[in-house]
Amino acid sequence: MRISEEIYVYEWTDYFDNNCNSFYIGGDAKVLVDPGLKRYVPNLLESMEEDGVARENIQYIINTHSHPDHYEGSVMFDGSGVGIGLHEEEIKFLDAGGKYLYELFGLTFPEVDVNLVLREGDITLGKEHFQVLLVPGHSPGSLALYWPSRKALFSGDVIFAQNVGRTDFPGGNSVLLKKSIVRLSQLDVDTLLPGHMGIVDGKERVKMNFDVVIEHIFPYV
Repeated sequence: MRISEEIYVYEWTDYFDNNCNSFYIGGDAKVLVDPGLKRYVPNLLESMEEDGVARENIQYIINTHSHPDHYEGSVMFDGSGVGIGLHEEEIKFLDAGGKYLYELFGLTFPEVDVNLVLREGDITLGKEHFQVLLVPGHSPGSLALYWPSRKALFSGDVIFAQNVGRTDFPGGNSVLLKKSIVRLSQLDVDTLLPGHMGIVDGKERVKMNFDVVIEHIFPYV
């Protein structure tokens, strides 16, 4: 579903299986944020085609973290010339044993060629300027992708609509998660695009969402 001239939202709403929200940034960027589980990538691509976005329009994949429901589908783009991105801290986490989380879900870890190692700071995708923010807590190398010119924040599983990402998986840390959320709350954001649940649109709604999470959810994290 297209929500602006350049942002497309593919929200996961199936209550009977877990997967993530995926987002496509069009225009000059041509970025797919979080492809999701491998078995659902064909459905995602079909939905994108219905919106006029062909597979060939995907030039970059930005993974907010390495959990299966976000990252596994990246393997479907291996060897296709697409830049597949993951934060360097998440790569270290995987190399240190984080990949064994896949076994807990009965999955085989996908040997993805991460050819775009991401670090904290500015990044240009196509001709568009973004910021990569390291926001640990849900996983050690979780990142948020901020698009300053559109005031759009792709937050992965750090913060949702009136909720937060869980911290009980390997590498999770509730103290770091809260620090990451406070950091994100200081950005100028008009649209919050989280890894699960619905998007939060409008500057005041985004601010209210951060306030609610910090005041009412933090005590239980």
